[in-house]
Amino acid sequence: MAISAKERKLSRLGSCKGSPGAGGGGLGSPAARGHRAAAATGPQRRLFAALFAFLCAGVVVLGGVHVIGASFRPVLRTAWPSATLNAISTDSQAHQAGSAADTVLPSVQIRHAVALPDQVLLILKDGSVLPATDQFKCLYSPANSSVLRRSPLSAVSLPDGPSLVHCPAGPSDVAVSLSLSLSPPVAPLQWDRLVYTALIESRDNSTVVFAKGMNLRPGRLGVASRYECVFGRDLSKPKHVLTSPVISAAQEVFRCVTPVRIRRYLRMTTGTNSKGDSDEKPMLVSIRTKGRGSSTLPSIAQPEPLPRYNRHRKQKKHSMCVCTMLRNQARFLREWIIYHSHIGVQRWFIYDNNSDDDIEQVLNSMDPLRYNVTRYLWPWMKSQEAGFAHCALRARESCEWVGFIDVDEFLHFPGNQTLEDVLQNYSNRPQIGELRTSCHSFGPSGRTKIPKKGVTTGYTCRLAAPERHKSIVRPDLLNPSLINVVHHFHLKERVRYVNIGQGVMLINHYKYQVWEVFKDKFSGRVATYVADWQDEENVGSRDRAPGLGTKPVEPEDWPRRFCEVYDTGLKDFVQKMFTDPDTGHLPW
Repeated sequence: MAISAKERKLSRLGSCKGSPGAGGGGLGSPAARGHRAAAATGPQRRLFAALFAFLCAGVVVLGGVHVIGASFRPVLRTAWPSATLNAISTDSQAHQAGSAADTVLPSVQIRHAVALPDQVLLILKDGSVLPATDQFKCLYSPANSSVLRRSPLSAVSLPDGPSLVHCPAGPSDVAVSLSLSLSPPVAPLQWDRLVYTALIESRDNSTVVFAKGMNLRPGRLGVASRYECVFGRDLSKPKHVLTSPVISAAQEVFRCVTPVRIRRYLRMTTGTNSKGDSDEKPMLVSIRTKGRGSSTLPSIAQPEPLPRYNRHRKQKKHSMCVCTMLRNQARFLREWIIYHSHIGVQRWFIYDNNSDDDIEQVLNSMDPLRYNVTRYLWPWMKSQEAGFAHCALRARESCEWVGFIDVDEFLHFPGNQTLEDVLQNYSNRPQIGELRTSCHSFGPSGRTKIPKKGVTTGYTCRLAAPERHKSIVRPDLLNPSLINVVHHFHLKERVRYVNIGQGVMLINHYKYQVWEVFKDKFSGRVATYVADWQDEENVGSRDRAPGLGTKPVEPEDWPRRFCEVYDTGLKDFVQKMFTDPDTGHLPW
């Protein structure tokens, strides 16, 4: 019978080891075999022990590699400068050395970075939880240089949105990360050329896109046919995006048709946690100019579905809501909310434009069962009009009327009517879409320090003539373009506004307060088309203090300015309705 090559090789190896003679074909006598087996037992045991130790060491090493790979995989995949990795390692070791053994810092993922004029905004992945700002650092990674580390300016987390970290402005064209994040640094986009948010409307299957960089004129419609909307996960790949026509373009707001595939995608993902847990790129929408030399704006806007439109609803949940945008106005917020709650406001939408004061503590101190307040983070610079348009869409499903007023503005009813009376007079008139209310501007009223009992009782002297109007609108009757200028919206066709008499309803605008408060306006304006105080532009505008110029220097006669008429109407009302009879204190 033929034997295999392997068998022949084994036979040759056996014959060589089995006999001391070159020609011996057997394995030797039984005594010889026993002697050789006994002699081989020691080396075999040593070999087995060595193999066993090697395997155990391999298990330990592979287990360690697995743990490291699971914890640091994003770093291993990237080409970070070694200095960046060393900084992260140093921060991690320093924290672990000073904390309890069972304390673990969260690991966050940066979705986007945006370079604002004086800081860098980091937008984290949904679900990221941040510790105190003293427990992590902002990291900047210049090319061919050691990493820079700075303390964050602030960090904000809200339950219904992404967490935001404000880092100091770093060197230009430098990627930014956090010591908590083990993902690659992110190159910041520029704030003034960016699609920053988007809403999906179910009632007309449209997408409302908010964008900076197209420079459309205030208060006027742009040419919609010059633009198109672009949807996709990677907008840089034309073959992998969907486009749709723009229906309207005005100021910073574009409305376009929502593609059917996008609507299906949103229906599948709405109500799941895939947006927060998935590592794949999110769905984005942007604006593209059409024609020769077309370009697509950079985008961080993930389309967010609005609540579904209820065609069968006969009455909305709230008759009166208020929307405002503020920055560092926390010390006036409590008085403003409590007062307007008393006169009939039921819901507040507060758009926080990069505040770094105590706004969170003030709102947390107020009873949520009594004051229905939603704080919405709106970090976009010079975008009040866009923010008001965004708020009108969010408030539309639950609010019959929405007032757009500032935190230093208070609705006042000099006669016998109430807010409820005024609204009922027009709620059954479908052709009325806006109530315009005169504003009286109050001055420092001789004061040099902030009044301890609040603005409504502290300032009692004003200009004789109203400076302008503010509005209360019915969001269902707004023009689809959502154009608004100085708190006034464009309305649908055949819908009109009415001016409310000053004897019925007006607004006390505490515009020119003591210098300590007024000088804060020099830090920047939230309105898109209003120049900052420092700019040599529109110096004679009513948005500025007459004769103040562009320097934050207090005039000698500031306490006595803007005082033409003494008006204690609202002060008398507040003292009568809000003063505690036992203590004499006001609730704020």
